[in-house]
Amino acid sequence: MARRDISGAVDFAYLEGFAAGDTTVIDEVLALFREQAALWTPLLDMGHPGWKDAVHTVKGAARGIGAFALGDVCQRVEDGVLGLEAVRDALDVALFDIAAYAHERALKSLKG
Repeated sequence: MARRDISGAVDFAYLEGFAAGDTTVIDEVLALFREQAALWTPLLDMGHPGWKDAVHTVKGAARGIGAFALGDVCQRVEDGVLGLEAVRDALDVALFDIAAYAHERALKSLKG
């Protein structure tokens, strides 16, 4: 897994610019997003009473890290255009990109 595996679901240049290139901040923000995603996932079910709040929360967090496609999907779910499956799918793609990005950064740090 490396940059070639990144689909473009997350605009890492945006995140890097927003964090002023501070790799510690970038790593912490992405780790927090991944942790929160594990908490959001069970809420992304029509049977859960908090699903609308979860979608709104995912939307804001996604846009904050540069996962604009995920944020847009969340907005379309809020607007009633798409179903929750679209959020789960877009979240998975964003998490895959984050994993590939983190893996690439880890490899670079080993090369020194």
